Amino acid sequence: MNTRDRDYDIVLLGASGFVGRFTARHLAQSAPEGARIAIAGRSTARLQDVKRELGVDWPILEVDIADDAAVARLAVSTSVVATSVGPYLRYGMGVASACARAGTSYADLSGESIFVARNIERNHAIAEKSGATIVHSCGFDSIPSDLGLGLAHEAVGGVPIVAATLRVRSLRGGISGGTIDALRQQMKAAKTDASTRRVIGNRYALTPGPSVRLPGRGGSGWGRERGAWQAPFVMGAYNEQIVQRSNYLSGWSYGQLMRYREVVSTGRGLAGLARAGAISAGTAALVAGLAFPPTRALLDRVLPAPGTGPSPEAIERGRFALDIEVYPVEGRPVRTRVAAPFDPGYGGTGVMLAESALSLAFDERPDRAGVLTPMVAMGESLTKRLRANRFTLDVSTLD
Repeated sequence: MNTRDRDYDIVLLGASGFVGRFTARHLAQSAPEGARIAIAGRSTARLQDVKRELGVDWPILEVDIADDAAVARLAVSTSVVATSVGPYLRYGMGVASACARAGTSYADLSGESIFVARNIERNHAIAEKSGATIVHSCGFDSIPSDLGLGLAHEAVGGVPIVAATLRVRSLRGGISGGTIDALRQQMKAAKTDASTRRVIGNRYALTPGPSVRLPGRGGSGWGRERGAWQAPFVMGAYNEQIVQRSNYLSGWSYGQLMRYREVVSTGRGLAGLARAGAISAGTAALVAGLAFPPTRALLDRVLPAPGTGPSPEAIERGRFALDIEVYPVEGRPVRTRVAAPFDPGYGGTGVMLAESALSLAFDERPDRAGVLTPMVAMGESLTKRLRANRFTLDVSTLD
């Protein structure tokens, strides 16, 4: 479907939110001259504040995402909708469905297995028919994992992969209230629905599954390797689901038996052991606490509220560096370094969502439609864009 004759190239939904402001700022800095960008949300007054802060003259669209007719009008007015309005399990399905029907490209920041699985079920075929490119997880979840593994797979000549491990080398940045609320909504849904719990724990939840499956999960990631301690990365299970969807959408080119995991490297000796134990115990306690109403009520008093985040000074100090080590069935193993001098959950995620929207709006991309992944929808073009914005995405041979 040709969307070039629509009113806007990009509409940013949720531009006045905490992450939405970072996204809007980057769009103001990086959009090409003449780009037709609008910002949308519930409050015209807050959107006016964004315009004044950025010094832009973008149109404002007041939209209540609970109003299906208003959301449908939004979808047909633009080539791309980028939305930072989460948790998506509560607020995202109407927007994604309207875009799928309208042939409108869509990008979000979801890290929610249940939402993405339901959207694939409801909208993948509709989007294929309309020509819409629907792309979830266009932030720290899960662009580093998805692009990093995809680039490594290209570097080894496209042969199947035996094993791949993402290692968090450094990570400085806060946890947003929106991220906590997304986890809270998933745990509430999982508490009352066994099928929902199975989605969260299934590495193939976003695919029909390969003809041959790995037994179990292949280890938790906890323990010691090469003399150093490590713990499972909190978003590793979800990121694996996105990686496996890229694998499926590419005809299982990564290999049906690829083992993938994500870990946090915590160092050597007793100090490394203590850090690994603290990360593992803290993650388990948070997930368990949000699953039960009494402890969830207590945690709600101390955890960040939706729409909040750390101080500007803390965000300014943010950075991350990840290594994805890939072992192919033949040839030498490789490592992709993914790093950026940005807070992963705020400044970095704002850049990634904004560049995803710009790629969907203006770049030559694979002729694919449906509910896709960042690598499948925008791999080469998005990689170039991120490299031009101080991201490292480099592949090298492992010794």
